[in-house]
Amino acid sequence: MKVGTPKEVASAEARVAMTPDSARHLQKLGYECLIEAGAGLRAGFADTVYLDAGVRVVDTASALYAEADVIAKVRPPELSEVDEIPSGKTLISFLYPAQNTALLDRVAADGVNAIAMDMVPRISRAQKMDALSSMANIAGYRAVIEAGGNFGRFFTGQITAAGKVPPARVLVIGAGVAGLAAIGTATSLGAITYAFDVRPEVAEQIESMGAEFVFLDFEETQQDGAASGGYAAPSSPEFREKQLAKFRELAPQIDILITTALIPGRDAPKLWLADMVSSMKPGSVIVDLAAERGGNCDLTVPDQRVVSDNGVVIIGYTDFPSRMANQASTLYATNIRHMLSDLTPSKDGKIVHDMDDDVIRGATVSFAGEITFPPPPPKIKAIAAQKPKEKAREATPAEKRAEEMRAFRSQTKQQGFTLLIGTALLLAAGAYAPPSLMNHLVVFVLACFIGFQVIWNVSHSLHTPLMAVTNAISGIVILGALMQVGSGNWLVVTLAACSVLVATINVVGGFLVTRRMLAMFQRS
Repeated sequence: MKVGTPKEVASAEARVAMTPDSARHLQKLGYECLIEAGAGLRAGFADTVYLDAGVRVVDTASALYAEADVIAKVRPPELSEVDEIPSGKTLISFLYPAQNTALLDRVAADGVNAIAMDMVPRISRAQKMDALSSMANIAGYRAVIEAGGNFGRFFTGQITAAGKVPPARVLVIGAGVAGLAAIGTATSLGAITYAFDVRPEVAEQIESMGAEFVFLDFEETQQDGAASGGYAAPSSPEFREKQLAKFRELAPQIDILITTALIPGRDAPKLWLADMVSSMKPGSVIVDLAAERGGNCDLTVPDQRVVSDNGVVIIGYTDFPSRMANQASTLYATNIRHMLSDLTPSKDGKIVHDMDDDVIRGATVSFAGEITFPPPPPKIKAIAAQKPKEKAREATPAEKRAEEMRAFRSQTKQQGFTLLIGTALLLAAGAYAPPSLMNHLVVFVLACFIGFQVIWNVSHSLHTPLMAVTNAISGIVILGALMQVGSGNWLVVTLAACSVLVATINVVGGFLVTRRMLAMFQRS
């Protein structure tokens, strides 16, 4: 069978659905690869590179549609393109069936088996085919770069001889793939980054990337905003009002806003209203990644850059992945290749359209002349719904000291109990041991017990645990030596004095080292 990729007809689209590298993999699956002349030029892939990879270059799209058994595209085809695809062939591309009902009807009527890359279910096995995530990752990154190009200041804060420059404050609304990519890029550039999402379970992901999660003081059966497949679900009117109030509070502080909020099958929710734009500082930037669905901002104009009355730049470009066409094409072509790999289980270049396969069924929107959209609900959720975690109250210094002392006392009691048992056993053994041995054992046990009690009760906040252990040993040596000083034997007295001197140096040195270590962590 033959896989063909035509040139994209949309003027702003620079991506291509087949790269030379993906074509080599497809050939290993048993497919013959075709591409329309010039289809990869804007993505940086010349026809000669395709020829070197074993791809046959076809002069026109019509010739390609007539010859190829599988047509791989990026953008949804125009109705005129669908009419050129013979019945029974397979189309793989972005289709957005919920928004393109006329296209879906035409595809089914023409008997084309259509696989929508935007309908790939978000389950672990399908991650390699998740083209939405691949493109969203690029869009999130590019959104920050576009914002930086329109923002008149540094992202990171600086202190220079000429003065202090405060860091930019970035707010990301929506913590899906695009949102997380934007968060990672903004934080890596040094901005103070905030993020909001209706799904409380993503708070940990946001905080792990160095951003601050914006919490709402609201309970709506714990406001579970996760829908099936890991997407966000619509919120209640009460939650929306609370959300908008929070955004109004944040608007005057935000320098860069990046919105990514989308709900499958619906227009983009309006989350940043005109009054919020008017309260932002002049020179602030809004990048609306939901512009293609109407935008999250009231003032967004799709495919345009506009400036509000108060000097806020609002970017509504819908071609962010296309602005990084080479990388986007590489990732998207890999997603297509993995989809064809699943459609070719025997690796013999023959498609097996298994409608019992969860991934293939979920992505198929038209099969054998019938519309198969919407698919059955996914069996599992990409992100399990969780209850939001309550922030633990930080203990006061007095409570911390009390807890520390309780822990030390508990430890001391356990150790003291062990020492007492040992002493009792030694005394019992003393009935059968020489008197001189018992004298030495008594000195050793008392030195261990008293030295441990004296040194170990020092708080760890003033004395590191390692130094506490070494000083406890030194304390035992000192106490044992002092008890031997009065023995009357000049050799014993000399050795005891040396022991006291050396152990004292160790104890004093340990406390001095600990003090220097603690001083390193003190704030000036």
